[in-house]
Amino acid sequence: SLAKDDRLKPKPGRGCVTIFGYPLSIFFIVVNEFCERFSYYGMRAVLVLYFKYFLKWDDDFSTTIYHTFVALCYLTPILGAIIADSWLGKFKTIVYLSIVYAVGQVIMAVSAIHDITDGNKDGTPDNMTLHVALSMVGLLLIALGTGGIKPCVAAFGGDQFNEDQDKQRSTFFSIFYLSINAGSLLSTVITPILRAQKCGIHTQQQCYPLAFGVPAALMVVSLVIFIVGSGMYNKTAPTGNIMVKVFKCISFAIKNRYRNRSSKIPKREHWMDWAEEKYDKLLIAQVKMVLKVLFLYIPLPMFWALFDQQGSRWTLQATTMDGNFGLMVIQPDQMQTVNPILILIMVPVVDFIIYPLISKCKLNFTPLRRMTVGMFLAALAFVAAALVQLQIDASLPDFPSSTEQQAKFINMVDRPIDITAGNYTFQLEAFQSNEDYYTYGRQFELKIDTGSPVLISLPDGTRNTLVILEEAGRIRNIKFGDVVAKPEEGANAIRFFNGFGMVLNITVGEEGFGNIISKNMSTYVDVPQGTAEFLIKNAAGNQCVFSREFGFGSSYTFIIPPTFTLEENCGQHIKEVEDIKANSIHMAWQIPQYFLMTSGEVVFSVTGLEFSYSQAPSNMKAVLQAGWLLTVAVGNIIVLIVAEAATLPDQWAEYILFAALLVLVCIIFAIMAYFYTYIDPAKIEVGGGCGDKYKSTLFRLFCKKKKKEIKSAHTSC
Repeated sequence: SLAKDDRLKPKPGRGCVTIFGYPLSIFFIVVNEFCERFSYYGMRAVLVLYFKYFLKWDDDFSTTIYHTFVALCYLTPILGAIIADSWLGKFKTIVYLSIVYAVGQVIMAVSAIHDITDGNKDGTPDNMTLHVALSMVGLLLIALGTGGIKPCVAAFGGDQFNEDQDKQRSTFFSIFYLSINAGSLLSTVITPILRAQKCGIHTQQQCYPLAFGVPAALMVVSLVIFIVGSGMYNKTAPTGNIMVKVFKCISFAIKNRYRNRSSKIPKREHWMDWAEEKYDKLLIAQVKMVLKVLFLYIPLPMFWALFDQQGSRWTLQATTMDGNFGLMVIQPDQMQTVNPILILIMVPVVDFIIYPLISKCKLNFTPLRRMTVGMFLAALAFVAAALVQLQIDASLPDFPSSTEQQAKFINMVDRPIDITAGNYTFQLEAFQSNEDYYTYGRQFELKIDTGSPVLISLPDGTRNTLVILEEAGRIRNIKFGDVVAKPEEGANAIRFFNGFGMVLNITVGEEGFGNIISKNMSTYVDVPQGTAEFLIKNAAGNQCVFSREFGFGSSYTFIIPPTFTLEENCGQHIKEVEDIKANSIHMAWQIPQYFLMTSGEVVFSVTGLEFSYSQAPSNMKAVLQAGWLLTVAVGNIIVLIVAEAATLPDQWAEYILFAALLVLVCIIFAIMAYFYTYIDPAKIEVGGGCGDKYKSTLFRLFCKKKKKEIKSAHTSC
């Protein structure tokens, strides 16, 4: 996407080695791109969960920072292109910014090591500010690095071919973009697996250092591989950046128009014609064509505002779902792999089946109409996401508000008892609990059997379990605080009540509940999805194993009754109380929304680039590429504005808001597309910006390759 000067020939590297007609240097470039894309997408796949679970940010702030980072990644390519074309050249720009990139990845990996500030060894960093600061510095360097080299690598690969190697160059770009998709797909599968591992010096936690460290290592490998091929590269000297020239031309036209704003001065056909005093007609004509396309870009950021939420809102949505697919368990951040997988399937299906069928039906499915359909499909994807969110919300517990309290009761008396708790009256069997929590707006009276009422006062906004005991014929209750939110990261919050007559020690894996004294409740321990084996033992060394299968995001209280025995089948005596149900909505329900979004991407993004290139002058494609990347950046800025400004109480409502905004923008874009007139840039360029009476003649001369006549015609014009 960088400007090229045909008068400057590239300086060949030493040897100019070729394999099967291809320069050996391109193999270094392709491997470099694979490693770099693995590094970027691998880090980005787990980023929003790192914000939420490690830095302890809420969903809205995590989404805001995530999209701020993505926006920066798509703003910096303009800077990278200008640096490469006007100052350092492509090779040095790639090397220097890759170093910045690798340093940023290493800093991110270091920021995720909780032990570096965990002085009291409790598993929680004591200086979270340091971790946040390191994260922000790392992300800033990564954004500068990945964005800066984005416009350089592909163009540098193209520079390795001679003018008569068009076929090889075309094959190179196909392999190049295949390496991008391969790196993206593999990293999105692998890094969530690495994140799910346990690591740490003092306490074992989700291994974000490993999830960020492997991409950092791949970025270092990418840089080393690129430098190793240095002696084989064709390196072109900087020739000046066309974007700078375009900006200067537009700026001069605006200033000149302002200076000549008097009504006495004759008007000109187009406001860009005010640049004629300084710039030639050909450049002005080319800028007009570019501005015409850039005007159509105005509504496009809204599509990217929805598209890039696959890595933020949709990933957070997946954390509240069931990822058990039978043969494998899918991590929430691995659901993003559905997009690249569907891309690989749908691009050929759309190109070779859908479009030909539409053509046979005699429908004029123009590029702009395709883009309109793509935007509409993306809006439908968010409607699908909203429907899934409604099902998730319906399955979630009804937690107390800030002015409410909730209570559940466990009967540890060896007989059924009648309970009146406020307005609720019920009976509990021995060693059982009521199924649901009762909600209270104030203190309430508790009456058990025929005993005297007791006034119960609970803290606002809390869930509580009241355990009812009988000692020496006297009934009393003990209050224990319960969890008031879904366990994070799909874990299961588990605790035990020891109704046995002695101290019990319980462990699960490497986690321990500690020594639980009689008639007391243990602390909560997060147990991952799958089969958990609890080792229960007493001070005498007698022990048994209690096994239980868990899903995602549940909470249980296990009651060890007085009748419990430390024998082989001890689990049959343990009673369970389900405080929070496991995630019941399967992650597979996200596939329709991914399918709709990917369908929209195929007909929007691919067609958009194709349309832009067909409507752009030959030397202005870099400007349109910069404009296209800018729409992605602006789209992410829209997300962070909505995430912070919108006060919608429900996530499904936010999905509908985004869908409605995109439908509105889609209608506006359809109207703009209806009035757009397709042009032939080659014909206008040959005309040199002259009037219509010259264009047809000059175009015919161009087709006959009468260059001298063209030059003469330009002069007379």
